[in-house]
Amino acid sequence: MLLLPLLLPVLGAGSLNKDRSYSPSLQVQRLVTVQEGLCVMVPCNLSYPRDGWNESTAAYGYWFKARTNTNTGAPVATNNPSREVEMSARGRFQLTGDPGKGSCSLVIRDVQREDEAQYFFRVERGNRVRLNFVNDWFILQVTALTQKPDVFIPETLEPGQPVTVICVFNWAFEECPAPSFSWTGAALFPRRTRPSTTHFSVLSFTPSPQDHNTNLTCHVDFSRKGVSAQRTVRLRVACEWDGNGIWSSVLEAQKSQFLRLLCAADSQPPATLSWVLQDRVLSLSHPWGPRTLGLELPGVKAGDSGRYTCRAENRLGSQQRALDLSVQCECAQQGPGVHREGRTVLENLGNGMSLPVLEGQSLRLVCVTHSSTPARLSWTQGGQILSPSQPSDPGVLELPRVQVEQEGEFTCHAQHPLGSQHVSLSLSVHCKSGPVTGLVVVAVGEMATKILLLCLCLILLR
Repeated sequence: MLLLPLLLPVLGAGSLNKDRSYSPSLQVQRLVTVQEGLCVMVPCNLSYPRDGWNESTAAYGYWFKARTNTNTGAPVATNNPSREVEMSARGRFQLTGDPGKGSCSLVIRDVQREDEAQYFFRVERGNRVRLNFVNDWFILQVTALTQKPDVFIPETLEPGQPVTVICVFNWAFEECPAPSFSWTGAALFPRRTRPSTTHFSVLSFTPSPQDHNTNLTCHVDFSRKGVSAQRTVRLRVACEWDGNGIWSSVLEAQKSQFLRLLCAADSQPPATLSWVLQDRVLSLSHPWGPRTLGLELPGVKAGDSGRYTCRAENRLGSQQRALDLSVQCECAQQGPGVHREGRTVLENLGNGMSLPVLEGQSLRLVCVTHSSTPARLSWTQGGQILSPSQPSDPGVLELPRVQVEQEGEFTCHAQHPLGSQHVSLSLSVHCKSGPVTGLVVVAVGEMATKILLLCLCLILLR
């Protein structure tokens, strides 16, 4: 029982009342807004009394611009074949509703700026119905074209594999004509696409690796005046790693220096990035996150030395870049040591210092370096290279039974990829009968070992 009152107003909308005293009415939206070049439908219903006509009597409807004389002026749309319509409206304004059935709906195609105006409707039927609905008007408002087509394309394209792309322009009404679609883009060259007239366009092509990051544009043309809209998408073509992805570099830093290592990868699909030290993962990114990954090393120290590797990986493969870090530092000074009576006495011997020994005494000199990468050591005397006492340890120089003619300058050289250093000492030989210092007298007959420490603490990034 509740449905009947709700249905009656709906059924009555746009109906023709047979009561001659019935007041005519027209229902239309007051403000109709449309973008330039597009199409719009204006729904409209009317009612008028049955006076001087029957069911077989033709009903004629007319849409006029406001302040147009309906007797002498031209309508913009009508279903009366004997009436000429306004020149600028021909082929664009169409009365799609049937006034004989209570409809006055209007379709406007290829809307132009000049169409912006107020419009009213007139109906004629039989000898007596001549009604102008001047108070039931609507205003057409025309705005700039901002609507764009939608392009549907896979996020990642596979090279050599056909792909289908769809371009759609959303029309609100079936009565509106389909626009003209066309495509442009480097991936389509030299093949050209022909314009298609439908409500959507389907494009198929086969991308290549060279099409990565190129544009593909869908064009939609609406009118004879060249009004059009377009949507551009950037192609993301999956690319395999080039196989030359492993390389290393060197970075030099000072102890306590702040370092920030940055790794970036441009890949499709996006890669997962990670920083690795030896086999330990220090930092990790996600494919949907930023395409850079930083690693901060505040206050680097000798223990931070090592090979830092940035790895980029996606489903097509992986690449990695290595960075060898070596830390330069100032080492604690440690002088040469003299082994005497089973204990060690440390002395500081700098460049050019004198080392007195007794003639016939045995002497063992040891040169030591501290560096993250081992240095190559050698001994010279007076510019002549000395053969190492122990080939496996060239930093050791043994002088059994020192003679007076061995006096002179002995130099330890340390060669490193980042540079070189050296430390020299002056050996003086004293005869047994000569006066000597207390230190030398104590050392007579003992095996003295002098340890020469050469500090080469370097921070290297290689």
